[in-house]
Amino acid sequence: MMKKIRLTTAQALVKFLNQQYISVDGVEKPFVEGVFNIFGHGNVLGIGQALEQDAGRLKVIQGKNEQGMALAAVAYAKQKLRQSIYAVTTSVGPGSANLVTAAATAMANNIPVLFLPGDTFATRQPDPVLQQIEQEHSLAITTNDALKPVSRYWDRITRPEQLMSSLIRAFEVLTNPATAGPVTIAIAQDVEGEAYDYDAAFFQKRVHYLDRKEPVQRELEGAAKLIKESKRPVILVGGGAKYSQARDVLIELSEKHNIPLVETQAGKSTVEFQFKNNLGGLGVTGNLAANKLAKKADLIIGVGTRYTDFATSSKTAFDWDNAKFLNINVSRFQAYKLDAFPVVADAKVTLEKLAPLLEGYETTYGDEIQQLKEEWNAERDRLSKVTFNRENFVPEIKDHFSQDVLNEYADVLNTELPQTTALIAINDTIDADSVIVAAAGSLPGDLQRIWNPTVENTYNLEYGYSCMGYEISGALGAKLAEPDKEVYSLVGDGSFLMLHSELVTAIQYGQKINVVLFDNSGFGCINNLQMGNGMGSYYTEFRTHDNQILNIDYAKVAEAYGAKTYRVNTIEQLKAAIEDAKKQTVSTLIEIKVLPKTMTDGYESWWNVGVAEVSESEAVQKAYNETAEMREKAKQY
Repeated sequence: MMKKIRLTTAQALVKFLNQQYISVDGVEKPFVEGVFNIFGHGNVLGIGQALEQDAGRLKVIQGKNEQGMALAAVAYAKQKLRQSIYAVTTSVGPGSANLVTAAATAMANNIPVLFLPGDTFATRQPDPVLQQIEQEHSLAITTNDALKPVSRYWDRITRPEQLMSSLIRAFEVLTNPATAGPVTIAIAQDVEGEAYDYDAAFFQKRVHYLDRKEPVQRELEGAAKLIKESKRPVILVGGGAKYSQARDVLIELSEKHNIPLVETQAGKSTVEFQFKNNLGGLGVTGNLAANKLAKKADLIIGVGTRYTDFATSSKTAFDWDNAKFLNINVSRFQAYKLDAFPVVADAKVTLEKLAPLLEGYETTYGDEIQQLKEEWNAERDRLSKVTFNRENFVPEIKDHFSQDVLNEYADVLNTELPQTTALIAINDTIDADSVIVAAAGSLPGDLQRIWNPTVENTYNLEYGYSCMGYEISGALGAKLAEPDKEVYSLVGDGSFLMLHSELVTAIQYGQKINVVLFDNSGFGCINNLQMGNGMGSYYTEFRTHDNQILNIDYAKVAEAYGAKTYRVNTIEQLKAAIEDAKKQTVSTLIEIKVLPKTMTDGYESWWNVGVAEVSESEAVQKAYNETAEMREKAKQY
């Protein structure tokens, strides 16, 4: 007779999580590192009791905001190249509702995270319980149904025995490179505490093998033919290339055949910037070298990319009349994009198998790749030396504040420091193996263009969803993944105000992170967007009711939490603060007052946004006409 173990549903869940392992290229390790939690009714007496009784090897971390701790779990899995995860448990109601943004972030980025929100009663006897939503057309609906559109797999457990098949399905999704993403398993709170005689075999060690899907011969021959027929190919390095750990073979193929590399936000730091053929970021947040080269490419080899509107400049980055596309992706859905020749396989193994088929092939670029890189390096050097002039300052942003308004910001914030100058100084001062984390606002554009990673996998930027609030939470997750490295959260004041609760968690658990806060007193990125499309500056600056610029002492906030803090207004102060922060064992916050409109602007790129077709403003009318003209040039599929 099969041996049975009597456990509650929640105890069985925890026991199962302890026994999940992953094997990648012959290396086996635990897959679930721990559990983030905020306990409330709906999970504290079930999952909470199970963890208190026997958490096993799982690390248990108390979060401060459900969205914040879930974003930390997203960043952890991202930094671990999707080979290790944290689970996240919340109460029913607002606790689970707060997971939606984080789940969407994981979904957009194809990052595995296990969400375990509590749910209402399976018996429905106490209904409506506290925080329960009542829908007249269905009593089966709860807050957790909001997680369905943003989950790769979703299930609700209303009987203890349902847990077994549900978890096996969940981990198939979590460990599958083609489907990796958020999994939600909502467990009715009465069922969490309900006992059942589980088969002992369910709790045996289970190894999930991340076997690399190999391309078939037809795919290899077709890909090789396309490459050999091209004269000016370019490899677009996406996040899938990073997760596949394709760095070495990318460098080998690029060097041997003189094929340039360009990057998406997710693909950046797959290959270090100092590699001679790496031209950096492509698209709306891309640089001059990558964008100029892409416009003349006759073959785009997309390696693990989703071709987002930013990477493709809203489908205007390429010569659609002459360029062909070759997509290498474990996802068939992604591989078919832009009517490409699809290779549905692992990036690393595909490139390795392509290598012998390309013998004797050489592009016609000659020295052009290096010339473009030198041109961009000169532009970056210029951006590192921008200085503010109170009489006649012309920022990079073409539609900008008047000189009087810029002077007002300089006076109120007591700074003359441009954002680009500060960023490059940070890049030059932190340790080479440090990990940076960022997500939204104007910083991703600057970082994609001017940040030069010199060590692999040190650029953790969430831009699949551009989630404000990821930056500090993500830094905690990255630190949990890289405990021996310095981790820097690069965050704007707008994102800091939205979500910085996990700075407290980092301090509480001795996980040192460095928050570098760029304060320009407003939502600068969106201010650029509205002014660049004919609007005025409308509700995107941080001003008081009587139109005074807000000047918040963010360092004092972090100091109250227990962080070591610095206030800097010059490059010298900034470099000194970074060097001192390296010596600290506690989390730090460096508050940098920067001038608005001093970020980088687009380099031969365009972003398709919804401009008003009818307006009383001539400037808006002009912007609409320009947008309509560009839309005609964009590819339609």
